Amino acid sequence: MIPWLRPGDPPTAFPPVETALADPDGLLCAGGDLSPERLLEAYRRGIFPWFSAGQPILWWSPDPRTVLYPDELRVSRSLAKALRNRGYETSMDRGFTEVLEHCADRALRPEGTWITPQMKEAYQRLHQLGFAHSVETWEAGRLVGGLYGVALGRAFFGESMFSTARDASKVALCALAASLRERGYRFIDCQLASEHLMKLGARSMPRTEFLRELAAAINGPPAPDDSWRDASIALTKAIGQNPRGPRGR
Repeated sequence: MIPWLRPGDPPTAFPPVETALADPDGLLCAGGDLSPERLLEAYRRGIFPWFSAGQPILWWSPDPRTVLYPDELRVSRSLAKALRNRGYETSMDRGFTEVLEHCADRALRPEGTWITPQMKEAYQRLHQLGFAHSVETWEAGRLVGGLYGVALGRAFFGESMFSTARDASKVALCALAASLRERGYRFIDCQLASEHLMKLGARSMPRTEFLRELAAAINGPPAPDDSWRDASIALTKAIGQNPRGPRGR
């Protein structure tokens, strides 16, 4: 059995993350709601929502946790070539709704999607409040890739990404990592490990270590980061100094 949150419970009512199940890895509790206050408190504690249509809201804090440090992003030769030669352009927060819709598009995700209408509405609210952000990749004025997530303190919590053109989502990630690096962000939370993420330079760490990193990245109560309004990055900067591997921390 796992604890059950009621919609009227305060945002701080999450159980300690150390009580999360080992199987399934990281399942902490269920129920509650997706109010901005509860979502922001969850991220502050290293917790995120993840559930499918027809399920109750499920809250997770897996152990180990996967993160990507902006200066450890691996840019392969082929990706560096795409950054230089494909004519891609990137932007931030220009098309949050469109990115969210593409990430939830079942045609692009034959395996299914967890981004339900309820989740879309919740993250739209976070975007309106200045906490949720998107990075877009454009080709000839057409949106071909992107990602979105939540920024708190100096941590970015990646939620989902999509691509309809070769390397377009990776290009968005390169632009994100370069911009975060310039603005002093500590890491991108990738939540769970995958072969794709590990090839890009992500690493897994024990939950206790992740929580220490998180505490160092978030100081004080949640507040929108106004630097996203003017954030931009040239793709030449996104290539970095070493297109074959991570740069040292």
